[in-house]
Amino acid sequence: MTFVGEKLPSSGVAWAAVTGSSTLARMLTILSKGKTMRSSLSPELPRESRQDVRHAFRREGFTLIELMIALAILAIISAVAVPLYTQYSQRTFRAEAQADLLRCALGMERVGSMNFSYVNALDTDADGIGDANTGAVTPNVCTVTSTNYTITVEGPPTANTFIVRAVPDANTPVSGTGNMEMDAAGSRRWDSNADGDFDDANEDSWTH
Repeated sequence: MTFVGEKLPSSGVAWAAVTGSSTLARMLTILSKGKTMRSSLSPELPRESRQDVRHAFRREGFTLIELMIALAILAIISAVAVPLYTQYSQRTFRAEAQADLLRCALGMERVGSMNFSYVNALDTDADGIGDANTGAVTPNVCTVTSTNYTITVEGPPTANTFIVRAVPDANTPVSGTGNMEMDAAGSRRWDSNADGDFDDANEDSWTH
């Protein structure tokens, strides 16, 4: 029991102790502990924090418009980059073939100076004796390094003339880009439109 003028306890447990009810005190103690455990195990986020979490999840993906813009940019890059890369590759392979033509022309000059003729300059059976006028160049004439062209001797050669030609291989980046050739006089030609002849304008050189 309490007396007039006494300060009342602020908690239910203390109040139960004052009133002398031990059963009530135990019940209030259990309820108080349960509330404390629930608060510590599952704290509730403030409203602002919950909104921030939802916004963060929304920012994880892409919208349809963003995807369409990205695809459009990729299409533009592909349309510009692929042709440029193809042209660059063709120029590189063409330069390799031109180097082979120069080397093989020098080889024909060497063989011709030894035999006093360019006839039968090709040694197809590697026995040290020339046995062919035309066809793919043989090691006694030159070593070919280009991988997309076949270097051949055309003509047929004579005692004073020869033609070495670079023919693009099929199913390669240079397919359809036209033959290139060089003769004993040092003249260079490129069938740049691949029409089978060297009679068109600007086809009397390797560069256009």
